Amino acid sequence: MDSQNTYNYTVVRQFTVMTVVWGIVGMTVGVLIAAQLVWPALNFDTAWLSYGRLRPLHTNAVVFAFGGSALFATSYYVVQRTCQVRLFSDKLAAFTFWGWMLVIVLAAITLPLGMTSSKEYAELEWPIDILLAVVWVSYAVVFFGTIMKRKVQHIYVANWFFGAFILTVAVLHIVNSAVIPVSLTKSYSFYPGAIDAMVQWWYGHNAVGFFLTAGFLGIMYYFIPKQVGKPIYSYRLSVVHFWALISTYMWAGPHHLHYTALPDWVQSIGMVFSLVLLAPSWGGMINGMMTLSGAWHKLRTDPILKFLIVSLSFYGMSTFEGPMMAIKTVNALSHYTDWTVGHVHSGALGWVALVTIGAIYFLVPKVFEREGMYSIKLIDTHFWIATIGIVLYISSMWIAGVMQGLMWRAVNADGTLTYSFVESLEATYPYYTVRLLGGLLFLTGMLIMAYNVWKTISGAKPVTSEGSA
Repeated sequence: MDSQNTYNYTVVRQFTVMTVVWGIVGMTVGVLIAAQLVWPALNFDTAWLSYGRLRPLHTNAVVFAFGGSALFATSYYVVQRTCQVRLFSDKLAAFTFWGWMLVIVLAAITLPLGMTSSKEYAELEWPIDILLAVVWVSYAVVFFGTIMKRKVQHIYVANWFFGAFILTVAVLHIVNSAVIPVSLTKSYSFYPGAIDAMVQWWYGHNAVGFFLTAGFLGIMYYFIPKQVGKPIYSYRLSVVHFWALISTYMWAGPHHLHYTALPDWVQSIGMVFSLVLLAPSWGGMINGMMTLSGAWHKLRTDPILKFLIVSLSFYGMSTFEGPMMAIKTVNALSHYTDWTVGHVHSGALGWVALVTIGAIYFLVPKVFEREGMYSIKLIDTHFWIATIGIVLYISSMWIAGVMQGLMWRAVNADGTLTYSFVESLEATYPYYTVRLLGGLLFLTGMLIMAYNVWKTISGAKPVTSEGSA
């Protein structure tokens, strides 16, 4: 009870619940647009239901609404617990919650209406961008203010990752969103041509590198040791991992622009740094995995740990696949194909979503003062449905992508293309159906989670109590 009075759990509870809500919203839109690729008539000849408008809504909802809410919830919880002080400012923390929700709602309104800057992962128009920047700077003040007034001298490594993610995302967002407004709903990028593309993918890949990697590594470094009941395997490795990752990631963006108007030497730098990235990425994965040394048996009975550890497996896989796809000769095959979509979702669903779900299952009983989750059995069910969904999704996209790349580059003896684009699309159809099934399974898992969280919060008696977190 004392911790409820010592720490600000109100804002943690708000962000925790909204993580689940936005996860369902974002993934529902994802399932709809996956279905549209199988049955195009599902746009109902309505502009704001068209794939081109719903796709940015989906990415913004899952990355910033679902992922962002998870990062706010976990970082606010972790920084208070590890610094042993209350958040720097309750009012500013409340502002970050309501401000973030407002940004998300405005995105949900403007993107289907076609108001977009058309920059990937940065589609929001300039007035919303300004609001987002204000909310983010407030977040930085709350987080670093809490670190400044900490009662323990040591700054735990999870806070290093959260801090790096907060600072870097602020710089990325502000620089990439520099625009010349022409009206309240329309603006043009401040940067010309190829420079605009380079700035965009410096932002785009580092949104992956810091928002979707560093931030979630902060989650990993706190919640895995807590759930296992052991300290992190190697503290020294975690520090090396941190500095190696943040100094390398920043330069990998040009690998998104192989074989474009970007200067060849810039593309090569992007490729080299992407390959170097493999080392720190796997260092972090190994550190998390080895924390289970002597405690692997816990995976049999603890489904929360299953989510956290399997997320690390996907993290390792995605951070091997990414550098491989950055190699120019491999990229010649993979570029513009669904292989890229498979890679993105092995990271987004396998790493980001699974580690988030594990952390939320850990957090809910703690911040709502319950003995454990309503049903451990339902968590286990959620784990298997989600994992099967991910495997169906990414394997179908990998196969479709390699097939597309091979069909597009196939030529006859006289130099003409063997296949038309429509033939490659026709061949992809079965894989789009499997991808849709995978997405549906993952969404089903989120609905099971929502039910479990709701029953836990409402105080219903647990169906099974064994192994409660």
